Amino acid sequence: MAAAHSFSLLVLARLSASIVAFLVLTWALYYKTSFYPHSSSPQEDDLIYAVLHPLLMVIGFILISGEAILVHRWLPGSRNLKKSVHLCLQGLALACGIFGIWTKFQSRDGIVANFYSLHSWMGIICVSLFGAQWLLGFLSFWHRGEVRMARIRILPWHVFLGLYTYGLAVATAETGLLEKLTFLQTNGAVQKRCTESMIVNGMGLSLALLSGIVIFAAVLPKHQTPHSKSVYSSNKLHS
Repeated sequence: MAAAHSFSLLVLARLSASIVAFLVLTWALYYKTSFYPHSSSPQEDDLIYAVLHPLLMVIGFILISGEAILVHRWLPGSRNLKKSVHLCLQGLALACGIFGIWTKFQSRDGIVANFYSLHSWMGIICVSLFGAQWLLGFLSFWHRGEVRMARIRILPWHVFLGLYTYGLAVATAETGLLEKLTFLQTNGAVQKRCTESMIVNGMGLSLALLSGIVIFAAVLPKHQTPHSKSVYSSNKLHS
C-alpha cells in the first residue's frame, strides 16, 4: 500500500512539474514582449537575460531541486548512490539559482532597480540558504571523515532546512509571478482576462500543487512491516 502511495505521488509530482515547465516555457518564449526591459534604450541582451531569469529559477532551481528531494523515493541502489545523485542534482539547482540571480545584475537599469521588492529580497535569502544547506549536506553526509553520531544529530535539521528552503523557493516564485503580472496589467500591456494571464495564474497554481506533493512525499514515512521492524530493532540491540 505504501509503495502504491509513493508511486502515485511520484506520478502526480512529475505531471505537475511537466505542466509547470510547459507553462513557463510558453510564457517566456511565446510572450517575449512582456519581458522587454523598461529602460529607455533596451538591448537584445537585456531581453535574453530577462527571459532566462524565469526559466532558470523555475525549471533549473525549483523543478530540479524538487526532483532531488524525491530521489530517495524512486532511485534504486545503495544509499551512497542516492546521496550522490541527490547532491549532484541539488548542486545543479544551486548553479541555476545563482545564474538566475546573476541575470538580474546584468540590467542596464542598475542593480538597485531590480532588488527593491519583496520578491527580490526573498530570492537572495532563498538562494543563500540553499547554498548553505548544500554545503552543510556535503560536509555532513558525503564527507567520509564525519562522525556517524554527528550526522544522525544533524539529519533532522538537514531535512527541515531542505524542505523549508524548497517551500521558500516556491513562495518566492509566486511573489515574482504576482509582481510581474500586476505590473503588466497595471500598465495595460496585458488584460486581466487573456491567455497570458491564464498561463501565469495556471503556473502559480501548478507550482503550489507541486510543492505540496513534493513535501508530502518527502515526509511520508517509508513502509515497514511489523516483522521488519522487529528484526531492525533486534539488529540495533545486538550491534
